[in-house]
Amino acid sequence: MIARALWIVSPGHAALRTAPLAAPGPGEVLVETLHSGVSRGTESLVFRGGVPLSLAEQMRCPFQEGDFPGPVKYGYCSVGRIAGGAGAIGQAVFCLHPHQDRYVVPASAVTPIPDGVPPARAVLAANLETALNATWDARVGPGDRVAVVGGGVVGCLVGWLVAQIPGCAVTLVDINPRRAAVAAALGMSFAAPEAAAGGQDIVFHTSGAPAGLRTALGLAGREAEVIELSWYGTQAVSLPLGARFHPYRLSIRSSQVGTIPPHRQPRWDFRRRLSVVLGLLADPVLDTLIDSSGLFSALPADLARLSEAGGDVLCHRVDYQGVS
Repeated sequence: MIARALWIVSPGHAALRTAPLAAPGPGEVLVETLHSGVSRGTESLVFRGGVPLSLAEQMRCPFQEGDFPGPVKYGYCSVGRIAGGAGAIGQAVFCLHPHQDRYVVPASAVTPIPDGVPPARAVLAANLETALNATWDARVGPGDRVAVVGGGVVGCLVGWLVAQIPGCAVTLVDINPRRAAVAAALGMSFAAPEAAAGGQDIVFHTSGAPAGLRTALGLAGREAEVIELSWYGTQAVSLPLGARFHPYRLSIRSSQVGTIPPHRQPRWDFRRRLSVVLGLLADPVLDTLIDSSGLFSALPADLARLSEAGGDVLCHRVDYQGVS
């Protein structure tokens, strides 16, 4: 067998490469890819060569090949069907795997997609894991006033989760007024940064921009916490810690999907979390977030376009030819 995969050859340049693929051995499955998703924030950083060498090992994704800044095969939102090996033939599965048209992995690396979840929507699973982990870190409770600064996929998913908690009032804050319609569809109100109300009980920051984190600090109420989900790579961040940060006793907490919050670790592992996330994807309203798609053959050019600053795309889905 031959497999095609997306490689970032060097910063700002990607290409599809072919390589032989061995047949599955004992305990392995062959997956024929249906769709993959571009996790725009992280993958744009990788595409531009912005991963700090000091964090290269921590930034490695499952089944990555090569090293940063390149050549490197990267990605972690893959959906396919089992086509051979130890699994149930035809079963739709999710896998944390780079963009590739077919691959062989241990059977333990794939998670079945529930019957009520379309495979095309399941490309949101990795981002929804990040969002769920952040809500756990924040310990949001009924009735809380919550702001989410940054209307990308992760921010929208955080807001969607929190908006389902009874009594929670959630505001999506973004500089792009077109995010207002997305916020409404997901059960949130919307505000531009200059119009957002302060005094929030919890503020999530997901914009990836230092200005967004400064906005988040400005919206936090006394003794409130800002949950920081953004990944800045080598970019330095300047914050107004001499303003209201100290008198209001504000906190900034990092949330990162690679670690389950300590208060849940005795009962939760990654497999349980992913299984729950895949079940949550049964809600068709989440199709709102998949607003771009393209063929796998066009992915090198599409990734370059998606990595440009100021882009308006939420989630870009990659569709693979010749797979039904």
